Amino acid sequence: MSRIGRMPIAIPAGVTVEIAENNKVTVKGPKGTLERVLPAEMDIKQEGSEIVVSRPNDLKKMKSLHGLTRTLIHNMIHGVTEGYEKVLEVNGVGYRAAKQGKKLVLSLGYSHPVEMEDPEGIETVLDGTNIIIVKGISKEAVGQYAAEIRAKRAPEPYKGKRESSTLTKLSDVKLVRLVRNN
Repeated sequence: MSRIGRMPIAIPAGVTVEIAENNKVTVKGPKGTLERVLPAEMDIKQEGSEIVVSRPNDLKKMKSLHGLTRTLIHNMIHGVTEGYEKVLEVNGVGYRAAKQGKKLVLSLGYSHPVEMEDPEGIETVLDGTNIIIVKGISKEAVGQYAAEIRAKRAPEPYKGKRESSTLTKLSDVKLVRLVRNN
């Protein structure tokens, strides 16, 4: 069995998990609600205050879906309890970020400012003029929006100027060059 897939997922207090037909999982917690349709081949069961994911057979596809399904449910539970955030640093001469309502305005050395509207469920907070913190309950949405911001002017590979990013999960802080899901 998959080492990740066979681990049960603990459901913390204040979080409710509903598993509907076709593996539609809804997780409600203090920060909000997440909903996702997971692969129908996996068997998802709630046993007390734990969720257990099992697979029907040992085909290669089933093995890969097993760990993925468990990780997606775990990320949903973590998102509605603690949330996710990514920290982006804008580094360069004349580069800065500003916030206008729900718009993020970036000065990145172009002839015009780059304006980006915060997506639904995602919040951007500025720490000074060069640190952007992207927060939300969906790990996928936070990572995608941080990648979109970073793509406006990616760091140049030699001196590391322009934008770089870090992923913050709980108290674990890692500096990463490329935006990854850890």
